[in-house]
Amino acid sequence: MTDDLRTPDTEPPVDAPAEDRFAAFRNTRFLRYWLARFLAAFAVQVVAVSVGWQIYDLTRDPLDLGLIGLSQFLPALLLVFVTGTVADRYSRRHIMALAIGVQALGAGVLLALTYGDLVTPAPVFAVLVLFGIARAFFGPAASSLVVNLVSKDELANAIAWNSSSWQIASIVGPVAGGLLYGLSSHLSYTVALALFVVAGALILSVPAPAQRTSREPANLSTVLAGFRYIWREKVVLGAVSLDLFAVLLGGAVALMPVFARDILQVDEFGLGLLRAAPGVGAILTAIWLAAHPVKDHAGLVMFAFVALFGAFTVLFGLSTSPWLSIAALMLMGAADMISVYIREILLQLWTPDDVRGRVNAVNGIFVGASNELGEFRAGVMASVVGAVPATVIGGACTVAIAGIWAFAFPQLRRARSLAARE
Repeated sequence: MTDDLRTPDTEPPVDAPAEDRFAAFRNTRFLRYWLARFLAAFAVQVVAVSVGWQIYDLTRDPLDLGLIGLSQFLPALLLVFVTGTVADRYSRRHIMALAIGVQALGAGVLLALTYGDLVTPAPVFAVLVLFGIARAFFGPAASSLVVNLVSKDELANAIAWNSSSWQIASIVGPVAGGLLYGLSSHLSYTVALALFVVAGALILSVPAPAQRTSREPANLSTVLAGFRYIWREKVVLGAVSLDLFAVLLGGAVALMPVFARDILQVDEFGLGLLRAAPGVGAILTAIWLAAHPVKDHAGLVMFAFVALFGAFTVLFGLSTSPWLSIAALMLMGAADMISVYIREILLQLWTPDDVRGRVNAVNGIFVGASNELGEFRAGVMASVVGAVPATVIGGACTVAIAGIWAFAFPQLRRARSLAARE
């Protein structure tokens, strides 16, 4: 494939018509899919807040918070050669439904452990590994299915809203999780279980879409197709690896219970607000992007906002005021949303449908490494040097990564518009 990106001396479009902010939602298949993904993500957030608070109350060890992320990331890493191939060969809708069902089972087990007063790190981590396996299959199938549900004209708008489904859940879910856990840990897991059940029913109600399934024999060459595509497309490689290292080094989500209890001295509701703040910034940005997509200087925009993500992480780490911390986290979420949006446009519009699942599985490893493995990095570093230095150093490294990648990937730096492959 050749590089379709406009070069810097190509003029951007002039007087482009205003975008229909809600174009994708007029497609009822996408609406049901979006609601299912949102409710599943909402339930995951409720579980994440409840487990984090429960484990930290039990052990008071930030390393355990890092292990929560690691236990969910490792299955995706170990299954990367399987999950993408499955998403390309079988019904993505059914894979999503099965993965949601497994997560519902995990929520049920956590509920039973809580009722039986059997909560200890070992069984909880075992359940989180089950969640990790389900999410490993869910991610490539869900990311790939959206392209099968909408037209090419609706896709950029659908991607903006699709990214926002997790972000909206990240706003409401942590607050709800904190409130529910404050009322009763039993209630929080019960609500999560019910949300998973509704999400599974919704995705099964989506009419079966057209999907180009892979007919290639399942051998080493076919399972490596996603890696080969990303390695060959240097702009895509630069975008996904930038996100990987930036969030891996700059992420501080795992340390929220430490900041909430020990530094900012807020309660469960305060923890929920802290966890929700990045999502608030991200969803406001996603709404703006739905009507004002990035049409020019996409590469420079991406580098600038990754650097800002790191700078706001430093501000959060240094803050001792709950409201300043919430503001910094909102700005972190807004900056991260720009990077996510550009990366998803590159992946979904340029990737052939019969290899899309494998490409999204590889991308899922990048995203998982930057989030769950980043949480492990934060937890380990905080146990050695403290939560504040771990966060500040990580944010400063993210700013440096943005500068290094800008020179290491000149194709991405010079990228202006994001265009679909014909």
